[in-house]
Amino acid sequence: MLSLIKTKLQAFWAGGTQRSKQVKKNIIYTFLIRGLSVLIGFMLLPLTIHYLNDVQYGLWVTIASLVAWINTFDIGLSNGLRNKLAHALAIGDDDAVHRDVSTTYALLCCIAAGVFVVFYTVGLFFNWNWLLRVPPTVQYNLWPVLVVTLASFCIQFVLQPVNSILNATQQPFKASLIALLGQALTYVLIWVLSLFTKGNLYLLVLIASGAPVLVLLIANIYLFATSLKKLVPRFKDVYFKNAKSLMTVSSAFFFIQIGALVLYETDNVVITRILGPQDVTTFNIAFKYFSIISIAFYIIITPYWSAFTDAYARHDFAWIRGSVKKLRKFWLAAVGVAAVMLICSGVVYKLWIGKDTDVPFLLSASMAVYTILQAWMVIHAYLLNGVGKLRVQLILVIATGIVNIPLSVFLIKWAGVEGTVLANIIVMLITNIFITTQCSLIMANKATGIWNR
Repeated sequence: MLSLIKTKLQAFWAGGTQRSKQVKKNIIYTFLIRGLSVLIGFMLLPLTIHYLNDVQYGLWVTIASLVAWINTFDIGLSNGLRNKLAHALAIGDDDAVHRDVSTTYALLCCIAAGVFVVFYTVGLFFNWNWLLRVPPTVQYNLWPVLVVTLASFCIQFVLQPVNSILNATQQPFKASLIALLGQALTYVLIWVLSLFTKGNLYLLVLIASGAPVLVLLIANIYLFATSLKKLVPRFKDVYFKNAKSLMTVSSAFFFIQIGALVLYETDNVVITRILGPQDVTTFNIAFKYFSIISIAFYIIITPYWSAFTDAYARHDFAWIRGSVKKLRKFWLAAVGVAAVMLICSGVVYKLWIGKDTDVPFLLSASMAVYTILQAWMVIHAYLLNGVGKLRVQLILVIATGIVNIPLSVFLIKWAGVEGTVLANIIVMLITNIFITTQCSLIMANKATGIWNR
């Protein structure tokens, strides 16, 4: 039996094209790395909630969601760089590689500086405690918390293209390793903080925002001095006239990122405004629990983005069709996992967070459905992103982005915290119908008109 298993594993590892072998290697390495990351993330949630309290934790999550909008101000440059770089590497255009990397870093430095100045200046005129419905019992100003988070995100904003470069060169497991190290450092520092202090939101934000940035900075220095030495950004390769070419690809990603943020990051803000910060904590417990499926699916799908780019550049439609078929089989397995997780959710919440945890079953059920729909969407969105066919996605995210927030507000008032997930389910269903159709046409090489843009 062991001999048979060994033979099967060796056949799996050695089978397929060079591109397929690279994808499998990345999936296996990333599963090991992200498995540790998921474990740390699950340990970090109760540690943070117990260090603060439900209200303070809800405020921190909401602030992080607000500041996450800053990432959209890279105008999609990181994802645009990923596609441009993967294509240039596939056809061996070394000059384009150096220009794209250097120009992207230069543009992001300029954008980050401008974003910080503008947001800091405008933010001074708002009463953030009132906007986020901070209870009178919380006797401190949230503005310094926002400034620290804002500064950390802006620095991360400049450093994050290294992850796009690793993905474009089909080394996504290294990007996952950087995230793991940042999360591990965050956990250790918050654990130390919990030993010597209690409920200090300022210190927690400083650590939670700063630790990942420190790891990302060290990773940039190390990688560009070693394995990515040939791709190191240089002033002489900054070519702002090349920005137009980058922006052509990046602008569509920019609006898609905006739409994704409306779906993923406004939930916390809407819940805070309508129900209060304490319900954000309940929502995030369920979200974090079912994110196990999302994380596993992202691990599997991440290497495929740049692999799809490479295959499409070489007109290898057979490989693309075979890969999507395999990914859909993984999706069916994820449906079964989600069902088991839903059945066990009540017991898991109490063991994980504590006996006082009360997460409504309807919230868990709707989160399970949403997670499965999101996994299906990711399969097809990554194919479309990889081949650069973004027009349909762009129209969909604009349309669903307009509808999502008012729909969430209506459904929250009708059904409670579960309403925001139900709103996401509705827009995700609509999105999946259209992008699945587009992918089918592309894989059959029959896409025309808007389906081929």
